[in-house]
Amino acid sequence: MNRHRSFRGLLTVGGRIQRLLLGVTATALMVAGATGMGAGTAGADTVIATIGVGGFPLKVAISPDGTRAYATNFDDDSVSVIDTGTNMVTTTVTVGNGPFGVAITPDGTRAYVTNLLDDSASVIDTGTNMVTTTVTVGDFPRGVAITPDGTRAYVANGNDDSVSVIDTGTNMVTTTVTVGDFPRGVAITPDGSDAYITNFMDSSVSVIDTGTNMVTTTVTVGGGPTGVAITPNGTRAYITNQFDDTVSVMDTGTNTVVGAPIPVGGNPRGVAITPDGTRAYLTNDLDASVSVIDTTTNTVATTVTVGDGPVGVAITPDGTRAYVTNQFDDTVSVIGIERCLGSLCFDFGSVTGSGSGAGGIFS
Repeated sequence: MNRHRSFRGLLTVGGRIQRLLLGVTATALMVAGATGMGAGTAGADTVIATIGVGGFPLKVAISPDGTRAYATNFDDDSVSVIDTGTNMVTTTVTVGNGPFGVAITPDGTRAYVTNLLDDSASVIDTGTNMVTTTVTVGDFPRGVAITPDGTRAYVANGNDDSVSVIDTGTNMVTTTVTVGDFPRGVAITPDGSDAYITNFMDSSVSVIDTGTNMVTTTVTVGGGPTGVAITPNGTRAYITNQFDDTVSVMDTGTNTVVGAPIPVGGNPRGVAITPDGTRAYLTNDLDASVSVIDTTTNTVATTVTVGDGPVGVAITPDGTRAYVTNQFDDTVSVIGIERCLGSLCFDFGSVTGSGSGAGGIFS
């Protein structure tokens, strides 16, 4: 849709034209535009498949059993459903206007998709791959995450500086939480106690107590924080900073930034962490690459070239593959994750299927 194409500059604020926009005011931008087990280290991760999807794919989520990946296609008002065993699109689901974020319930029965341009969230029944309901949320919804018990979905609304909390039993918004300036990313701790929200325009992270749905603290991070992911043990949060080309690491126990920002590629966007917590994968929009951070040393261990304008990233539950959406060439890159023990390396990227596959013994 032509109207969708006109929004590309907004969606990629800090992207190809980031350096030209740094002097623009916040209002103009909004309108216009863990430490793990330590046994393994990053090896020579490589792209093992490239999948054609819909127009301008932005975010991706993988089902809990690892059999399917769901990629949002902003230009097509659709979600591509990928069979991770064959790496082929099996169906395309029509959703709302300008789909952006996606999250899947822990039981795998539903996918929640934020629709940026009509202020809603589509709920997909993953058994039938049909939209069963649409929930009205705040203005300009982007990131979404679901609590570990599956009872609530948290949606970041960029234009009204809020988070909508959806009761997944009734699919109604039960409360709205005020956060920082232009919230984008959402992640929830493994114990479900806190939600971490990146606030793009004021370089901060709001921490919401999910028991009270109140902000308990606000933490200053790098410039233009966007993506956020929490380690499986819940002790660290990794935040991508678009304006600084860095990643901030937060101690979730003290809610303070630990160590110096980690330099990565140009315009980092999405971030995901392996199931064993040893590595963080983050997309670099300007560099057509993915930086792989060793979470033990908090240094970049390797960089993987992917498609044009990577945004979203998700890792299979067995830790063998990372799925990356490439907005400018309408594809998803599949990275085979290689694991090394000393000088002995295991390339699990060629293993088909998911769930409790070969990689599970190291996850």
